[in-house]
Amino acid sequence: MDIPPARTIDHLPSEGAAQDAALIDRDGALTFAELEAAVGRMAGGLLALDLDPGARVATWLPKTRTACLMPLAAARAGLVHVPVNPALKRAQIAHILADSGAAVLVTQASRVAALEAGDVPEGCRVLTDTPDGAPVVVGEGDPDALAAILYTSGSTGRPKGVMLSHANLWLGAVSVARYLKLTRGDRVLAVLPLSFDYGQNQLFSTWMAGGAVVPLDYLTARDVVKAVERFEVTTLAGVPPLWTQLLEAAWPAETAARLRRLTNSGGALTPRMVRALRERFEGADLYAMYGLTEAFRSTYLDPALIDANPDAIGSAIPFAEVAVVRADGSRAGAGEQGELVHAGPLVAQGYWRDAERTAARFRPAPEWMASGGMAVWSGDTVALGGDGLLRFVGRDDEMMKVAGNRISPTEVEEAVLAGGEVVEAVAVGLPDERQGQAITVVARALVDDAEAAVRGRLRRDLPSFQQPSHYVWVDALPRNANGKLDRVAVRTLAVQAVRA
Repeated sequence: MDIPPARTIDHLPSEGAAQDAALIDRDGALTFAELEAAVGRMAGGLLALDLDPGARVATWLPKTRTACLMPLAAARAGLVHVPVNPALKRAQIAHILADSGAAVLVTQASRVAALEAGDVPEGCRVLTDTPDGAPVVVGEGDPDALAAILYTSGSTGRPKGVMLSHANLWLGAVSVARYLKLTRGDRVLAVLPLSFDYGQNQLFSTWMAGGAVVPLDYLTARDVVKAVERFEVTTLAGVPPLWTQLLEAAWPAETAARLRRLTNSGGALTPRMVRALRERFEGADLYAMYGLTEAFRSTYLDPALIDANPDAIGSAIPFAEVAVVRADGSRAGAGEQGELVHAGPLVAQGYWRDAERTAARFRPAPEWMASGGMAVWSGDTVALGGDGLLRFVGRDDEMMKVAGNRISPTEVEEAVLAGGEVVEAVAVGLPDERQGQAITVVARALVDDAEAAVRGRLRRDLPSFQQPSHYVWVDALPRNANGKLDRVAVRTLAVQAVRA
């Protein structure tokens, strides 16, 4: 597929859809014409602050209209947007503000009251009102200029900022709008954090297609069900923990039937979850996707293939080139495991003010890849099947080594979940003198005496070296601010439980 010329991200409001709804919330609807006018005024308000070009503007907000429009307004004003997850606590906020060198923080008075002296760096202005000024129209900006810094939690250490250009964001929106087949008639329920690349793209790809975004901060799965009905939602994006909650909720048949499209990223769907989603939402296409913030998104699986291939992550999205690479840099053969490497125009510009970690993750693409240039070496192990579909094996830093055998936690987790005794499970390898590592499963049970049932079934289904040594039963698995399972916290919980 030909790559269109890149533009700046503030070109997004869809042409030809001026009077269509672009944003629908509790206060009513904004048409595309009204959205464009609001973005122009907000950009004018930012320019009135007399900031240097490229200054960072942080937002720490729930899904207000300001939060939804700021990515476009900051871009139009020649500034860099730094969205901060509203679920983060003051120490994390302080780190992001200091690390990004934010010149402005747009937030709410109640959130300012939760901060302490020194949390907001000297010279960072705090605004609790939406910036408003003389309208600024779309200009000719540089698509390669920095547009946003998205902070990712990673597996260790403090959050690191991924630098995204206008071209990264704009082409990502075009790509997703195309392969999801979004239209002007679609209404997308935005439940994921807007600080999450997957969540932010819900705005951009929907507007690129001329559809309407319905932002929602929810407390319970029931809130999501009610919003789907109230706003006639057609599209819902989620991560596996959210799907677990939604599958446990009561869905009136007519409400479930409204959904035409479900999209998943931020963790692999298990075959059992695929079956459950397909049964509950019979009329919806289910898109399994794989991505990482450093390259936005790498693959998707055509919904027509998911029933027969629930374990696959598919093939490259438009404008991405992905490959399976051996440790020596050569191309892996069919069925052979290797590292997923992503090249092309969706590759980010590196980590903000972190040359060391940038050099480790962003390296030249193998010479045999067509895109060339800088690539993201994901650290994820995948395999390309004879059917042309990629399958996720595991992260290199999460793979377990038991008695000399390299084991994917995903494989163990899927086996634990397959019998229906358990609703969620995470497998980790803990140090063991005899085996090198012992497989420990942290799980949430659905039935009484789940451990005995699972152990009995796995003795039949898995070889001895893949048998979990320990089970830790919990009422809820820890999650990070983006709603994904927090594997670092799960490991800590497992260590504490096994030692007790």
